[in-house]
Amino acid sequence: MTETAVEVVVGTGSGRVRGRISDGVAVFLGIPYAAAPFGEHRFAPPAPVPAWDGVRDALAYGPTAPKAPFPPPLDRLLSDPDIPGEECLNLNVWAPAGATGRPVMVWIHGGSLRNGSNSLPTYDGRHFARDGVVLVSINYRLGIEGFGVFPDAPGNLGLRDQLAALGWVRDNIAAFGGDPGNVTVFGESAGSISIGALLTSPYAQGLFRRAVLQSGAPTAQQPEAAGRSTRMIAKRLKIPATAAAFAAVPPERLLATQVAITKGGPPLGNGNGFTLSVDGDVLPRDPMVALHEGAGADVELLLGYNAEEYRLWFVPSGLVDRINRLTLRLALAKFRVRARTARVYRAARPEASPGELLGVIATDRLLRLPLNRLADFRLPHRTWLYEFAWPSPMERLGACHALEIGFVFDTLDSPEGLPLAGPNPPQSLADDMHRAWVDFATTGDPGWPAWDATRPVMRFDAPDSRVVHAPNDPELNAWS
Repeated sequence: MTETAVEVVVGTGSGRVRGRISDGVAVFLGIPYAAAPFGEHRFAPPAPVPAWDGVRDALAYGPTAPKAPFPPPLDRLLSDPDIPGEECLNLNVWAPAGATGRPVMVWIHGGSLRNGSNSLPTYDGRHFARDGVVLVSINYRLGIEGFGVFPDAPGNLGLRDQLAALGWVRDNIAAFGGDPGNVTVFGESAGSISIGALLTSPYAQGLFRRAVLQSGAPTAQQPEAAGRSTRMIAKRLKIPATAAAFAAVPPERLLATQVAITKGGPPLGNGNGFTLSVDGDVLPRDPMVALHEGAGADVELLLGYNAEEYRLWFVPSGLVDRINRLTLRLALAKFRVRARTARVYRAARPEASPGELLGVIATDRLLRLPLNRLADFRLPHRTWLYEFAWPSPMERLGACHALEIGFVFDTLDSPEGLPLAGPNPPQSLADDMHRAWVDFATTGDPGWPAWDATRPVMRFDAPDSRVVHAPNDPELNAWS
């Protein structure tokens, strides 16, 4: 039986906020952590929130960053709420009512750096709070507004937003019952890529103790390459590729132009999109190189991927069936996959179609291989690896990209998860994954051996999850 919700007021550095307590969980939604990034703050680093008098309601999700819907066919598989308003740099808090000194987890959503928000019901943090964790989910600027590359503006504004949100957590989370000295940041896809960068940023030092990277390997480009979409948008708008010129364009027109030039592609990198840029400031160098050389060594890491990441892009679009042997050879040549490497994959999967073979190679090239290598470089440090292997029964999706999120949050009852996971996903698997994430944030141990020379990987599956050693190593070694 659900108890009647009661209001609760908490003080922050900018003013007091009103939330609700229900079933022992205090919920605060839409709290601004930085000023609205419009007007004088557009294409500028996040600015402090203007203080307010009285008590501000934090009872509903706040505005989302400007974005377009996911393109077909992803739009029928991935929900992406759109809430109007300018105060899009906001966050949500779920906390055990009346608790103090609890571990904190901060969620950074994915969406190719141009979609997503903290208001997706799958990201509801009640079950983390139920299990003693203070859960924070954040918004950040997306697309050209957050990751445009300009000569007259700082780079990686969306990443700077994430840093500002983590600074808010450091300064304010104790008032909500959290321990600012025990923060775990976790994210999926673009959120995971962002965390990989944060691990190497000088501005992130001391902001978190642990990190979880789900289906996103650390990566960034040099400004010239990262600015390609910026220049294409400027050319179509017939304006200089400067922040000053872009700031004069209404957000709606800018977003429409962005959609016209950024066509989402399969995970081998086709299409024009947005990436993090090595800006020499918030991101001084390539994050993977920095991590291999010891950056982030003091942060405990949980790294993982889904067994069939590629199927989210290849299967619903029909691409998996359109790829033939010639297309496969051309794609492998384009992305410089050596013939010897491809032969190992073919031998291991003699029944795979050309499209399936390309998808497996893409998954390994972009995720499994770099995350395994990162774990190898961190052997002296505390690192854990997982693989999500449960295959969805929906539309031949298998263990595809983003499928694991509802299991991590234990929100399988959310209708938004139905298109990916189907009507009866295994609750036991959610119990296993959610508990591992809670335990990692609480104690630094997710429940299986840390990475060592035996290469242990927790394979999450149903009906049983178990540790496997050196899975897929023949394929991974073929890249050497």
